[in-house]
Amino acid sequence: MSMKIVYTHTARQDLREIYEYIAFTLLVPGTAHSLTDKIMADIRSLEKFPERNPLYKDEPWRSQGVRFMPVKNYLVFYTLKKETETVSIARIMYGGCDISKQLEETIEW
Repeated sequence: MSMKIVYTHTARQDLREIYEYIAFTLLVPGTAHSLTDKIMADIRSLEKFPERNPLYKDEPWRSQGVRFMPVKNYLVFYTLKKETETVSIARIMYGGCDISKQLEETIEW
């Protein structure tokens, strides 16, 4: 079974901000391009085995079925919707940030 991957508006914005920070603030556009390509490739791999990553350890996200996947120094947070065979990418964030605060501010899952 192959799952459909969808990005929330916030996840698309996260990816854009990651790219822009690395390309325009750190001034390494090649790294920005290769990192965002790697993140998107790893996300595409969820089409086949979306349950391979663990549930997030903290509540209320764990009981809501929020999973996370590390990609380099970033974490991709997502949920599965088995009834629609969909993986919903909710957030993509730097692993060193205040993750709980970012998740609390997340509206779309």
